[in-house]
Amino acid sequence: MKNKLKIQRAIKDITQAQLAEAIGVSRQSINTIEKGKFVPSTVLALKFARYFEVSVEEIFSLEDDD
Repeated sequence: MKNKLKIQRAIKDITQAQLAEAIGVSRQSINTIEKGKFVPSTVLALKFARYFEVSVEEIFSLEDDD
């Protein structure tokens, strides 16, 4: 799964730590999601979408091998 979490953070000009606090996860979780090493749950993906005021699809997308 590909994600644009880092891009969304840049648009809002926030750090991983600030996003983590707002969403209720650790900064390390944000880091591993951004690197594509962890796929967030549906609930967490929805929290990101709500926080950034975009659709889930604007942040996360399937890759061909998913």
